[in-house]
Amino acid sequence: MGFLSILPVFSRLSKHTTTCMRNISTYGYPLQFGITNTLLAEPLKKKKRLDPAILREREERKKRKLEKFIRRLEKHSKQLKPIGELEIPLNLKIEKEKRTRELPHLSEEDVEKRILLQKEWARYKYRQYLDNIQTIDRFISSQNKALQELKAESEELYNEALQIDLTFLPYLNRGPCHTPPIKNYDSPDGEYKDITFKYPGET
Repeated sequence: MGFLSILPVFSRLSKHTTTCMRNISTYGYPLQFGITNTLLAEPLKKKKRLDPAILREREERKKRKLEKFIRRLEKHSKQLKPIGELEIPLNLKIEKEKRTRELPHLSEEDVEKRILLQKEWARYKYRQYLDNIQTIDRFISSQNKALQELKAESEELYNEALQIDLTFLPYLNRGPCHTPPIKNYDSPDGEYKDITFKYPGET
């Protein structure tokens, strides 16, 4: 195959290629050219050869660090994670004896008197409850009787009496539609400070 016979192939190649194509590869048979997409990669950096002793030391350091972390986790594995809100401060534990109040010892007469007072109070509240229930029942029965009499007189007035009176409990609520700006407000810088408590065994 002469040089002149290959020229038409390059002429077709120049017509069909675009500017985004970059790499050219050849195939075995039939003889043709293929173009791949732009990869946009950079050449690989030359690796530095390190001393095997340094690599071995790094691996040993990583291994020791992992073993230490595993031992720490095993040590605190049975320790429950405390809840900060329910934890009693140390100063209160120290001052427990000072803060403990000793109640006076009650005699048998005082204990019996308190029991009688509790029973009397329970009977009083029970009678008050029954009086309230009877009063409500009396009001409801009187209302039903008045509605029945009104229905017998006029159906239209009866229907009007059953309507809900919206003016009985007037309620008016007015508030700002938009939050007004605060004068001379010093806006925070937006810094974030992590104050998360780390428990034993956590990293």
